[in-house]
Amino acid sequence: MKPNRTHPQSENATYEETESQEEDCCDECCRSCTRRAVCVSGIILSCLIFSAVTVLLVLDFAPKQLPIIRDCRTPKNGSGFLCDDRVTCIPPSDLCNGALNCPSGADEDQHMCSDLPNNLPNNLVFRCGNPRFWIFTDQKCNFINNCGDCSDEIGIYSSCPSCGAEGWACTPVDFQYCDCIPRSLCQDGRQHCFDWSDEYMCIKG
Repeated sequence: MKPNRTHPQSENATYEETESQEEDCCDECCRSCTRRAVCVSGIILSCLIFSAVTVLLVLDFAPKQLPIIRDCRTPKNGSGFLCDDRVTCIPPSDLCNGALNCPSGADEDQHMCSDLPNNLPNNLVFRCGNPRFWIFTDQKCNFINNCGDCSDEIGIYSSCPSCGAEGWACTPVDFQYCDCIPRSLCQDGRQHCFDWSDEYMCIKG
């Protein structure tokens, strides 16, 4: 009787089995890693979306500071510039003059003063008859020829009242006046009117 022979597996069969086991292990590991990566990516994406939504909600419901309405009336009942304290009202000509007239310095704001008069509130600017020139509104109807063509003192655009109690009507000698001179110049020993009425008829106010 012939003894049973055990036929050892060939080296190639052993290698193929080992390689097959390694591939199975690798496939399982890769699938596991892929699931982890997808899970982690999903968590990160969810966190980013949640953060973005939170920021948008905070920005949307955060209290908004209302812009300051700068229009106000000066003690002389003219148009003025309201400071940040919402109390102090300064005349327009105090803007952008190098001096801090508002407690917070809003009258010297860099942006506002960088392009005059374009960055100023419209109610504080008067355009002269010559469109190249402009003045602050509180420099209008003050008896002084600030525009150079008297358009700030005479004419429909200036809407200035008559000389009134503070002025004296005459034809001025000096170019800096138009059809009135301030009564403070009356009887000062110097001719301001062609007819000398400022020295002989006008009573200093």
